[in-house]
Amino acid sequence: MARGFLLSTQSRPDAVNIVLSSLSRQPHKKCKLFLGFPMWHHSHHQPRYVALARCNSSSSQYPIDMSKYREAFSRRMAMAGLQPHHRIALGVSGGPDSMALCVLTLWWKTAGLKAENGGFIDGLTAIIVDHGLRAESKHEVDVVSHRISEMGIRCEIARCDWSNGRPKLGHLQEAAREMRYQMLQKVCAQHHIGVLLIAHHADDQAELFILRLSRNSGVLGLAGMPFTSQIFSTQIHSYSEVPLNYGILLVRPLLEFSKEDMYKICQGGCKDWVEDPTNQSPLFARNRIRMSLNDLSSSTFKSELKAVISACQMTRLYVDQFCYSLINEAVVIMEHGYAIIDLKILNASKIVDICLSKFMSLVLQFISQRQRPIRGSALRLLLDYIRTFPCKNSLTAAGCYLCPDPGSRGSRVLVCCSVDCPLPLKVEVFESFADRKQQCCVLNEVEKIIEHGKSYASQPVLDASNVHFMDVTSELVLTEAKRLNIISESTYRNIIELQREETDRFRSKAEDKTYSEPKHEVDTVSTLRPGHICYFMNRFIVTWRLKESIDESALSDIFTCGMELVGESWNRSCLLCVVDHSAGLELRNMIESDWLYFGKLSKYPPPNDFVQKGAIKSSEVEQTLEKKTPCFHYACVSARKALRLLKSIPVAARRSLPVLVNQHGHLLSIPTVNFSHCPRLIVEAEFKPKIPLGGGHSSFI
Repeated sequence: MARGFLLSTQSRPDAVNIVLSSLSRQPHKKCKLFLGFPMWHHSHHQPRYVALARCNSSSSQYPIDMSKYREAFSRRMAMAGLQPHHRIALGVSGGPDSMALCVLTLWWKTAGLKAENGGFIDGLTAIIVDHGLRAESKHEVDVVSHRISEMGIRCEIARCDWSNGRPKLGHLQEAAREMRYQMLQKVCAQHHIGVLLIAHHADDQAELFILRLSRNSGVLGLAGMPFTSQIFSTQIHSYSEVPLNYGILLVRPLLEFSKEDMYKICQGGCKDWVEDPTNQSPLFARNRIRMSLNDLSSSTFKSELKAVISACQMTRLYVDQFCYSLINEAVVIMEHGYAIIDLKILNASKIVDICLSKFMSLVLQFISQRQRPIRGSALRLLLDYIRTFPCKNSLTAAGCYLCPDPGSRGSRVLVCCSVDCPLPLKVEVFESFADRKQQCCVLNEVEKIIEHGKSYASQPVLDASNVHFMDVTSELVLTEAKRLNIISESTYRNIIELQREETDRFRSKAEDKTYSEPKHEVDTVSTLRPGHICYFMNRFIVTWRLKESIDESALSDIFTCGMELVGESWNRSCLLCVVDHSAGLELRNMIESDWLYFGKLSKYPPPNDFVQKGAIKSSEVEQTLEKKTPCFHYACVSARKALRLLKSIPVAARRSLPVLVNQHGHLLSIPTVNFSHCPRLIVEAEFKPKIPLGGGHSSFI
């Protein structure tokens, strides 16, 4: 979002003085301000103004040494595995942070490269998200876009559409953040860009530490933002009939720089910026924490706070390494969408809580495909359950159903997606695209960048004895840090005071509001037309089509009795089975009556003669069996084969399998077990979760 101080015309002189006085306390005090253009506020219908900070480095008493910033930036980009020839996007708001990112990236990118004919640097795109939450945001975004373009950076504007209405004030920043990342990923996918740079810096990391500390976050949460991470879009981007989810590599190359550095980089690069007026509002927790941290600006406090964050990051790095190794040894992911945990290999009784919690969270989040981590009572329940050996009971938690693996005598646990949980049976239908080669190139490039980054900053497996906070609760992290001399007594008291202030505000705010659980609209059935690609429950890719005619050779191994396999009569019968296929078929999860239908259908003897007309008119099995069509005979044979495969799938795992039915609810296909009621109906399903096991790559360098 393009941002700026908004000054009303009625109090413009006083407001300008306030802005000037606030800026004079900042490192960019040598910058001038100018009123850019009038705006109209959507509620008061009065013109408002955006105050832009203009750089004037020539008037600075001391020249700014840009070489140290450039060298540090180049080093961080190399640590991420990035080189100047890679295609890169920048998340830009127009503030000093993102403008500093533009300055450094432009310098890094142009070494040895020539601009295109249009004057833009090849392989560099700035993305500006217009949240559309203020009437003047559109004009502000256009101004920032023009400024970025003048730098030689191609610019894309992504405008948000709040289809469900503007978010409430209490959730405004969180909702805006989620929307911003969705739009950034969407633009990256459209332009086949696999790397996104974000301008988060060290001060942002410190604010996040205090914020999470006040929310009683664990050690892993206190580690803050990773240096690099993969983020996966909630929207699907596909090519041909093989959809690909776009895993963007998110890089934060400015994490070792301070806010003061951001202003200096802008001044050294002679670039203007705008300030966000909402950053001064005490309504938002981050703003309050930021202003409190500004009062504790001693170098000792900052360095010690950074040290405790680094210690948390080392703990997280160890836990991540431990869990990924354990997943490879003790977890098997089945193609039908469930996981098997070997309790003997896991040996949960000897694993500390922090590692076992992370391990279980990774497995359950993968199976349920939920974005949010597992916390509180659900996590404690899971730890008690997984430490019980042998396993004898079942458990529903975090969108998953856990139970003993049949035949294992409790030595293995099944983790299946629960269709009874509040998570909606989400069905997404989307068109296919013909850009397979380009998307493959992007994904391959991202994989190479990640591998190069790992080799650049290769670290041996950490020793637990050198890792702090492994057995420490979130309440005692600071106490342990003081005991280890990571922070001093004064820094400890200051952080505790910041935490207490924000915790009290959070609790009082929560007491004043009555929160209700969000209602989930469960979409149990969705229409899928031929040629469309569907994402079922964020887990299965489903598509279907009708053959123009029946292939006799494809049926010769199924039918052994002498009959006419091909002909107009059978083709007409097939059309009746599918009913009005142009209107689409419907998709739902598997239910108990489906495999009961399989059982009865598979036991029905092959008919000796065939009624060449008529179709299945009812979903009742008894009425279905009275019909003797060629498709019915085909369904009997298909059911017998599918039933053998279905018996190998645990009952708990069957419930999340996709099932295609016609408009009257008649079962037509269960593609994961290769059942089809009609030889002309071709249905394909693939277990392809949006987010991979482990959540993708991340590093805390």
